[in-house]
Amino acid sequence: MGGGRQESYLETLASQFGVPTDMLIFFLGEGVCLLCAVLYYNYCTVERVGANVRHLVALFVGIAVGTLSFGWQFFHMYAQAFSCYLAMRILPSSVMHLGVFTLAMLYLVSLHLYRAYVIPEDILYSIDVSGPLMIITQKITSLAFSVHDGRHGNKDKLSDLQKRYMISRPPSLLEYLSYLFYFQGVLVGPISFYADYQAFIEGTYVSSKHLQNGSDNNNKYRMNGRPSPFDVVCYKLCVTLFWMGFHFTIKPLYPEMINADLAFIRSHGFLYRLWYMWISMLCCRAKYYVAFSLGDAICNASGLGFNGYDRDGRPRWDLVSNVHILGIEGATSFKTYIDNWNIQTAVWLRVVCYDRIPAQKRFFTFFLSAMWHGCYPGYYFTFVSGVPMSEVARKVRHRVRPYFLSSRVSQMLYNVITWVSTHIAMSYIVVPFTILHWEPTIVFYTFNTFWCVHLLCGLLFFIVPQIPACKSQEKATSLHQTQLDTSNSTKSSNKNKAE
Repeated sequence: MGGGRQESYLETLASQFGVPTDMLIFFLGEGVCLLCAVLYYNYCTVERVGANVRHLVALFVGIAVGTLSFGWQFFHMYAQAFSCYLAMRILPSSVMHLGVFTLAMLYLVSLHLYRAYVIPEDILYSIDVSGPLMIITQKITSLAFSVHDGRHGNKDKLSDLQKRYMISRPPSLLEYLSYLFYFQGVLVGPISFYADYQAFIEGTYVSSKHLQNGSDNNNKYRMNGRPSPFDVVCYKLCVTLFWMGFHFTIKPLYPEMINADLAFIRSHGFLYRLWYMWISMLCCRAKYYVAFSLGDAICNASGLGFNGYDRDGRPRWDLVSNVHILGIEGATSFKTYIDNWNIQTAVWLRVVCYDRIPAQKRFFTFFLSAMWHGCYPGYYFTFVSGVPMSEVARKVRHRVRPYFLSSRVSQMLYNVITWVSTHIAMSYIVVPFTILHWEPTIVFYTFNTFWCVHLLCGLLFFIVPQIPACKSQEKATSLHQTQLDTSNSTKSSNKNKAE
């Protein structure tokens, strides 16, 4: 934590506003970053100051905000950053990415263990640097793999994402530190990948994006030759304010720990407990919506996050977006839900793990995600449970959905059923993530929900394969196979002619 005088003043100020100290520090830090982002966009352009100055400004503002927010704990960031940079420089380039990944994850996991099992829970530990350390761990490891892919990767075997993010040389120390500590994402992210960040710093992020339908001449959305982020920043700040109000007004009514309270369980029926589980998990999501939306707005306000133009010529600002709230709240499948949540982390997991693991891809990716989040048992309950449940959900959707495509009414019925089941199931597996510890997790699953979703998942695993394929699905599969056979036959014929 920071110095005693600073902490005492902030605690006093927080008590006057009636908010936790860490929340006050977060909003003060992000408020400073938002102001700096506006100034950065307007006065720190590459044409005016050059790329090196842009690096320096982003770096020093980030360090200042991080140090003021986290005090001496921020030195963990320096220790991890410099040790990994040294490893990046001295290890053989063929194995450098694995060494850096191991070193970065060991440092992060050590801090997670210290936080979870060494610090007594009755000690006020309001300012915790493990969150920012999780972000720069993503940056360090993705950078190491990008350098490796650019220098040693087999271009024919690299995935599209790996090809997109690969770089041909390690960054200089200034580029490296600027990437890790830039002020737009120093507190809560979101992560940007090094190639995208470097394009932003060098001012090539606009010209490198594909312009569609004459959007280059659409002056309504451009300012000084650059896309203006004003509208999208205002929108994302409004989203932030909405979920902030939800967090402060609704969440106190539905504390998540009540899900594992025996007195609550005994005094309420099963259906009400399911309702409470769902609404309490929505309240927990609200704080992430606030952090993700605000962090995204800060990035956009500085110009970071531009992702080309849509078909109407409007700029897209979702390059570093971490969440699509409507996609989550309207999700009718596990995949849709997961695809719209913590998006940049999902991309990181794919880049450093999923696309590189030869077998059991989903298990190892979920396990790495659990390790990255922390060392509390609840994280592992959530992510390990997510592996079979997501697989069963995929099989159910593939097998059952075709039966409901015959009419609009049946499609609507299917969407309602899958929306309810998806949100109940996701809330069910996320409760341990929020209550963290072993004992309340067992109480929740054993006495509150009777392990119902786990048991249903196991039952469906055996039942779903016995469901006969829908006739429309069989026709679609047959047509697809015919098209493939025709295509292969044409290719073979052309090849024989060429020979």
